Amino acid sequence: MNIVVCVKRVPDSSARIKVGADNKSIDPAGVEYVLNPYDEYAVEEALKLKEKAGAGEVTILALGGPESAETIRKALAMGADKGIHLKEGSQGRDFIATAQAIAAELKGRPLDILLFGNKAIDDDGAQVAAMVATLLGIPFVSTITKLELNGRNATAHRPVEGGVEVVEVALPAAFSAQKGLNEPRFASLKGIMAAKKKPLEEKPAVAGEPRLVLVRLDNPPARPVPRIVGTGKDAVPALIKLLREEAKVI
Repeated sequence: MNIVVCVKRVPDSSARIKVGADNKSIDPAGVEYVLNPYDEYAVEEALKLKEKAGAGEVTILALGGPESAETIRKALAMGADKGIHLKEGSQGRDFIATAQAIAAELKGRPLDILLFGNKAIDDDGAQVAAMVATLLGIPFVSTITKLELNGRNATAHRPVEGGVEVVEVALPAAFSAQKGLNEPRFASLKGIMAAKKKPLEEKPAVAGEPRLVLVRLDNPPARPVPRIVGTGKDAVPALIKLLREEAKVI
């Protein structure tokens, strides 16, 4: 069984983000970067599927600058077999150009299951997985919380409002992992040492055609200073006036 997991290097969710001097990127000073948390569920699921099958290969694929190699190594330390680093410059790509570069690499490669995190916590896009699956012409099920294999078929569970949707697809197929699918394992010291010797292929990313242009990044506006208009029922008329005339919510 050939399983590929696409991962991304993202800022830690606890980092204090500042807009860079170019107003088009974040200031990297003091920001720690990590393997995208949703991608950890995808890596864990790939490892579980391989362990259950008793055979197979888990490949980690990442597109990005030189630093993305470190992110791949983190997934290799969890237990994946090898990595592919699609190298690009620091400018980055939009969603469709990213999907085109990934699909170009996977086209014609032996593939049974393709896994993504549900979304990346930096751009919150949740678009690349569906685009890659479409470009490859394979089924795609998003936001899965359970995945079972039965021969060349897969059954996936995904939450919907008020219930759970159960989808069956034929392999090869792509899935995006949601929180609750599993509990990602921690990399052991042995796994970290072994990851240094596992194969990591580096190659230039195929140029995709971007459709979006990032014009500017801005910090959110400062919150207004709260005001106390009074206490008790005597303050109600003043509060209603402010809500109507200043906040304009009623």
